[in-house]
Amino acid sequence: MEPFRRNNSSERPEDNFIEKVIRIDRITKVVKGGKRMAFRAFVISGDGKGSVGIGLGKSKEVPVAIKKAIEKARKSSSKVNITKGTLPHVIEAHFGASRVMMKPAKPGTGVIAGGAVRILLEALGLKDVVAKSLGSRNPINSAKAALVCLSTCKSLSEEVLVRGKALPVYISEE
Repeated sequence: MEPFRRNNSSERPEDNFIEKVIRIDRITKVVKGGKRMAFRAFVISGDGKGSVGIGLGKSKEVPVAIKKAIEKARKSSSKVNITKGTLPHVIEAHFGASRVMMKPAKPGTGVIAGGAVRILLEALGLKDVVAKSLGSRNPINSAKAALVCLSTCKSLSEEVLVRGKALPVYISEE
């Protein structure tokens, strides 16, 4: 006899989000009676299809902080222009003292980046890109600078019209 299974249609289908915990910090708040300890989690979440977000969560326990950070990362996810697995043009941006430069790369190059920027680009779904972090190496500010950088990314046709010439983006026409 087969066990009874409830068909609950209110459940969401499992979405394929890539969620990576980048950093967990112990933070303290100084109050009248002493110090109150809590935890801060930094998470990058992406769907691998051109949407990515970051989130910070704080709580008294680590699992709750991670859960809050994942929820914030999913809510803050934004869409980015991707052209055949790479960027349409060279982009650069900064956040605080962190500066990030990103360039499109030839097919087969892979993701060449470091730290939180690499995880962000992989969660975004980019296959061939070269990125360089300059200035502060703080992972939170580097990731935010990378998000600012990606938000300024235009489509390939827009950038060709603005510049008035073809861009050296390595896209195989099929």
